[in-house]
Formats: sequence, structure tokens, C-alpha cells
Amino acid sequence: MSNETFSLTTRIERPAEEVFAWHERPGALGRLCPPWERVELVSATGGVRDGARVTVRNKVGPFWMSWQMEHRDYVAGRQFRDVQLAGPFAAWEHLHRISPDGPKACTLTDEISYRLPGGAIGRALAGGIVRGKLQGLFAWRHAMTKADTEIASRYGVVPSQRILIAGASGLVGRALGAFLQTQGHSVLRLVRRAGAADDEVSWDPATGALDAAKLEGVDAIVNLSGENVGAGRWTATRKDAILRSRTDATRTLVVALQKMRRKPAVFVSASAVGFYGDRGDEILDENSVIGHGFLPEVCLAWETHAEGAARSGVRTVLARFGVVMTPAGGALAKMLPLFRLGLGGRVGSGAQWMSWISIDDAVGALYHAIVDPRLRGAVNVVAPQRLMNAAFTKILGSVLARPAVLPVPSIFLRALLGEMADGTLLASTRVSPKRLIETGYVFRQPTMEEALCHTLGRKRPAQA
Repeated sequence: MSNETFSLTTRIERPAEEVFAWHERPGALGRLCPPWERVELVSATGGVRDGARVTVRNKVGPFWMSWQMEHRDYVAGRQFRDVQLAGPFAAWEHLHRISPDGPKACTLTDEISYRLPGGAIGRALAGGIVRGKLQGLFAWRHAMTKADTEIASRYGVVPSQRILIAGASGLVGRALGAFLQTQGHSVLRLVRRAGAADDEVSWDPATGALDAAKLEGVDAIVNLSGENVGAGRWTATRKDAILRSRTDATRTLVVALQKMRRKPAVFVSASAVGFYGDRGDEILDENSVIGHGFLPEVCLAWETHAEGAARSGVRTVLARFGVVMTPAGGALAKMLPLFRLGLGGRVGSGAQWMSWISIDDAVGALYHAIVDPRLRGAVNVVAPQRLMNAAFTKILGSVLARPAVLPVPSIFLRALLGEMADGTLLASTRVSPKRLIETGYVFRQPTMEEALCHTLGRKRPAQA
């Protein structure tokens, strides 16, 4: 039986050599794994040159499938091919081709030849599904590659830096680490286990244990460490853990930074728009005063410890994150199962303002903070489009092609989650990304519809 074929070509406004180099860097595979899929790297050896092998596993429903691929037909700066050695397809070959299109641009082409298992029956049952998945997957991958490589057009040549990440295994940390590697930077990760690898440094923020000597040569520090605020009811024990996880980690980093002979150029420390509290319809920017409640208190303590880096002469950015939109984790991942069943709807009255950011722009804003010396102090990491919860749920339902008309009453949320409901789900925080806009940050997904369609691999709904 003959193989099926799939091909997609996209023009990228960067030289072919740059785009090919992006594919050869360590973070490329991570950047090309879509957030709506559960994919884990098992092993990788030899980059993309001939004979190199990659093994990944992908979760489909309740089952894990393993893929082993070998790279062949490598031509420096132009192409390489993946051939399935073991996996779910009867046959699979994937050619990555990058062709110059003038001195400053190129075309990226993915050509796939595959055969489904089960012969004619497998083709009849799954042929259309597989083709649809390939179209969605590669449209997303091309958009990601184009955006990641064309960022050089805005920032120019950024010298390779050594960047330390605390919280590198978290939702934003994983995406940031892969992105930085594809931009040509090296990443050093803080881990809480002994026997760290070459690109890791052991620490224990609870005791303040971190050897400053191991951080020498680091050009930037990004602090994303902290307990998940939305993991459960805010009991006294839980509140203490949320606060301590942030203050202990930040204090430990600042103390180590102060001991370094050559200090990093920048310290970027996460915070949250929870700093502003529940403020109704008030438009808030970085100059707005702090709000009232548990989250504002946590953010104040968090930021106060981070400002120790500024007092040591290091440019310090306090990145106040909104809700990060990605199906890989966080709030959106928790909502998706109900919304996919058509059981979603507004939370409470739906009139509370949501301040949010796509996962790509969360990473992009952090990179902007690292490389743009104009940024210091508080920076709101939120999208320019602010919308109420009712509007958000309507857009999510539309993107998923599902009704979103079943509200979740406030009284139910308060009974289930207690104080956490009022501090997060029911709080109204209408935040502006004033500093990002002033310094020329270009948003990849400035609207909720764009963000959800991209991160969920969906086409934009037809407009009425």
C-alpha cells in the first residue's frame, strides 16, 4: 500500500542559516511540542546529524505511546530527515527543509510520508483524523518557529548569555528554558536534589543553602519559584507555605547574588497582579497602589525581598504575572475538561475583570525584561486586552465549539474554596501592561481569541 503524504511551507524573514541553527539547538524539540499534547522526551543523542536518535513518549487518552526516531540525510544549513524506528505508524519519514529566499529570508518546509497501521481498515478509520492532526500540529509549529526566529529582527544580535532559572521545572520555567536555548543562550537550573547535572545547581531555599561560587559567570537570574496559589483551600498551613516558598527562595537568591564577585546584569523576579487585590473596574498600572488581602501581602513580601538585588546595584525587574493561558497546566488546564463537555460557564457574576497572558507572551515578556535595559521595577506581564470573566468563557466556548452557559455560583465557590475563591476566581483586577507597551514589546497573542486558538491548536471561529 502506498504512503500518505503531507507538506507545509512557510516563509520566514530570517536567513536560512539562522533558522537551521535554531533547529540544532537543545531547546528546539521542547519549543516544537504543542502545549495541548502530553509529550515527554525520554532520550536524545547527537543533535540532528546522521545517526542521532530521539525517543519520546506521547499520551493519547489513558495510554502512552513511545516513538524512536533516527536522523538521516543531514545537509548543514539546509535539511535533515527523521525516520521512525519504532512507534505507532507502520512507516514514517519526516523531511525538514530550509531553503534560502534571498539573503535575509528563507522558506521552511516540512514533508511527511507516512503509512497507518491496519492497512485499508486503519486508513478508513483514522486517515481523516490523522491528516487533521498533522495540519493543526504543523501550522502551530511553523507559527512558533517563525515567531521565535524572527524575534532577532527586533532585538538584533544579543550576545550569548548564561542564565540561571529558579523554578525551571514549572509551567513558565520549562517554556522559558527551551526558548532561551533556541536563542543561543545557556541555561543553568536550580534543583532541590543532590547530584545535580552539569547544567544544574543544587539548593534548598527553606534553609538558605546555595553556593554562590557555583553561580559565578551567570549573566542573568530569573526567579520563578513558588508554591501554586490555586492548589487548594487557603488554610493557615497552606498560606504559610505559599508565603514562605516565595520569600525563602527570593531571599536565598539575593543573598547568593550579593556574595558573587561579578554580579549578574539583571535579576528578574516573578510576582503577580494579585498585588493590586480586588479593585472592581479601576484600571491599574505599575504606579497603582497595593490592594488589601492575603495575595497583596504575599506579593509585597515577595517583591520586598527581591528589591535586595536592586540595593546591590543589580537591575531588578518585578514581573507581575496575570493568569497564564496554556493547556499544559494552571487555570486553563483545570477548566478545559468541563468546557469540552459543554458544562462550562461564567464564574460568579462574570463581571469580574481578568488580567491574563498567553504562555508565549509570558516567556516573551521575561526575555524582554532580560535584554532591554530600560525595564526595572514593577512590570505588569498581562495582555493588552482586558476582559470580564463572562466574555472569557464565551470566547473559550466558541473556540472549542461548545456551549458555555452553565454558571458557577459564587456561593458554591466560597463553600468549596473559602477565602481562596474571593482572592482569585471572584476578584476583579483590570491591569494594563503599561511598561511593556512603553518599551516596545510586541505581543504574539494580544487577544484572548488569538491566544486560545494558538495554544489549543484550533482554527479561529467564523465570525457571525
